[in-house]
Amino acid sequence: MAMRTALALLFLLLPGLAFGQGRLSGVVQDSVTHQPLAFASVFLANTTLGVTTTERGTFEFASVPAGSYDVVASYVGYRLARQPIVIGAAPRQLTLRLSPAASQLGEVVVRPNPNRVGDLLKFTELFLGRTSFSRQCRIRNPDDVRIDFDPVANELTASADKFVQVDNNALGYRVKYYGLHFVSNFTEQVVTFYGQPVFEEMTAGSERQQRQWEANRTRAYQGSLTHFLRSVYEGRVADEGFVARRLRIVHNPRFDRADSLRRALLRQLRAYSRAEQDSLGRWANVPPAFAMLYTAARPLDSLRRVAADGQQTLLRFRDHLQVSYLRAGPDPNYRLASPGFGQPAPRPAPGVQVSQLVLMQREVEIQPNGQLVNPLAVFTDEYWGFEKMGEFLPVNYLPPAPASHP
Repeated sequence: MAMRTALALLFLLLPGLAFGQGRLSGVVQDSVTHQPLAFASVFLANTTLGVTTTERGTFEFASVPAGSYDVVASYVGYRLARQPIVIGAAPRQLTLRLSPAASQLGEVVVRPNPNRVGDLLKFTELFLGRTSFSRQCRIRNPDDVRIDFDPVANELTASADKFVQVDNNALGYRVKYYGLHFVSNFTEQVVTFYGQPVFEEMTAGSERQQRQWEANRTRAYQGSLTHFLRSVYEGRVADEGFVARRLRIVHNPRFDRADSLRRALLRQLRAYSRAEQDSLGRWANVPPAFAMLYTAARPLDSLRRVAADGQQTLLRFRDHLQVSYLRAGPDPNYRLASPGFGQPAPRPAPGVQVSQLVLMQREVEIQPNGQLVNPLAVFTDEYWGFEKMGEFLPVNYLPPAPASHP
């Protein structure tokens, strides 16, 4: 079954990118002594924006796109400090105080369950993804990742004390994932991960390499969830190549009894007769739900609500949403093996990317750049659930402007 993906991989409340610039400055200090920390790393999570503090512990971002950010500070021997901030026209200042990490001098930590090769391989596959771009990603410090599998919960978890470094050779980014929290529940078929990543531009060996990275970034953006949400915000869903349809998932009343009978027979742990084997196969094929696709494209006002004062645009829709991107086909490695939220809906013509979107709350605000104020407010499935780190772009990425025609 295709694993569903929580939108938590988008992480943050981040801004529109062409709506003014602001200045951010501040100081990084020890939380106990309030002494400045020289040469600490300060970055705006999920962007390419990062600086290093001076000898006096001060830092400055001279020009930051207006909006909401998580500002993160990192220093050897200290815990991460994170503070949300809203950048506007007026300059902003803040103080980040880092708490010393617990001293481990003289201690020898023996992990009873060190990373098993199979667990590491499974984490790598689920974290990086299976796309053509994901196959060009590498975790550079796998020994820094703590991976554990709970057989009772059927759950794989991963974390890191510092960061997990991923080199994306398809997009030309080096991503340092601070504060990674990764959970894959195999019973529920859900993968969730979040943290405070920072992007660094990799150095291109040639102009050809740089052009390839730029082309790949555009390809990763087009048809993405960010692209769709930005088109909803701007009221350009059809113009940007998307078609959104209502998808209703209806519970199959026959499933509960069939599943109960199958489980009861399997608990007997004995050799089954041919008739019992036939019954097991028949019960296993009873679908838990049916998908009802409304073929008419949803109008814009059924996808969003604009506040009366015009200051907020909120994503809202009924049931599930099937979103088709008509201008590009899926990655050649994509396979919809079995249903996710319900039975897979009827497919459009070949060469189309088809995704499902589910709201976990009544409505959620969309930022002008296509990010959500609460990333955990939605789940993605089908194609968007398939895309992972290989297509992961910083939120201050802007696609190239379309060529103008005389």
